[in-house]
Amino acid sequence: MLFGTFTAFFMPDTVEKSRGGGVIAHYREYLPVTDATPIVSLGEGATPLVEAPRLSNRVGCRVLLKCEGLNPTGSFKDRGMAVAVSRAIENGATALICASTGNTSASAAAYAARAGIRSAVVLPAGKIASGKLIQAIAHGAHIVAIDGNFDEALGVVRELGREGEFTIVNSINPDRIAGQKTAAFEIVDELGDAPDVQILPLGNAGNLTAYWAGYREYEKIGKSHRSPRMIGIQAAGAAPIFFQRVIKTPETVASAIRIGNPASWEFAQRAIDESRGAVQIASDEEILAAQRWLARNEGIFVEPASAAPIAGLIKLAAEGADELFSENSVIVCTVTGHGLKDPEIVARDFQRSAPVSADAKAVRAAIMN
Repeated sequence: MLFGTFTAFFMPDTVEKSRGGGVIAHYREYLPVTDATPIVSLGEGATPLVEAPRLSNRVGCRVLLKCEGLNPTGSFKDRGMAVAVSRAIENGATALICASTGNTSASAAAYAARAGIRSAVVLPAGKIASGKLIQAIAHGAHIVAIDGNFDEALGVVRELGREGEFTIVNSINPDRIAGQKTAAFEIVDELGDAPDVQILPLGNAGNLTAYWAGYREYEKIGKSHRSPRMIGIQAAGAAPIFFQRVIKTPETVASAIRIGNPASWEFAQRAIDESRGAVQIASDEEILAAQRWLARNEGIFVEPASAAPIAGLIKLAAEGADELFSENSVIVCTVTGHGLKDPEIVARDFQRSAPVSADAKAVRAAIMN
């Protein structure tokens, strides 16, 4: 059996076990794992922290981008999934389940395949980007679309999880949060201290919760001298935390944050309050403009939800948010997913021209037109 082979392959006395891999290998002492925990890894983590000179010039302070789209399945979800699936296997899980707007499904399916167990995905019908759905299909997930939104999908998953047949790997699983906090560790390790401000997309709110946990843990043990102000950016049509009310029918082009009742709302709100941070909103037009601007000016292509922090930062700078940051501030914006996750929005704006003659003069004329 594949599962039996997997278990033997990852037993503690194997060479693979001693080498470890990914975020567990780098941050084992800070994670809920033991020597008996089998490591399920695709080499996640160690994503680049990229200077953004043109964005820095535009907003008037130093801005760096934590590019989480360079994780194995193209999003930040892999960090938490490595820990959650490793712990699930240790506890005897034979099947994973998640609700998803896309990235969680891709990551869960990939890590389940790596572990040799089944995965099931419950998603809102017609509300998932093709790049993410294709990943889940490719990795062999059992995909069930429901006539409802993400929040309703998560309700179904919670019910199925209580029955014991499936292990839930959404961010309500604390092992997911534990894995995702490693991104904050990496930022501090590279900068030598925490930034002044950390800006993230704010959907189900697990990632902001995880970053705050990571920053606070590093501060408590003396790895950093401070923790940053936490700023979450929501899409205007899906902004329950900004408006402080559940949004029954959230709508936004940024599908990864199209959530009306975040599972980690309370924890994220606490992080924002404790850090003297803020929640800002950006319209779909502002998000898409930021996506285009980042791709054309910094060479970094992100999915719409990942452009929300950029849109929010630009908006805050234009409004003169001196109480949040100044020209001497160091700001990290986490861009959580690669642009190829959701290509339709960019593709629809591309006007395919008719072919021209195969000679330099015709091609030059087409370029200059």
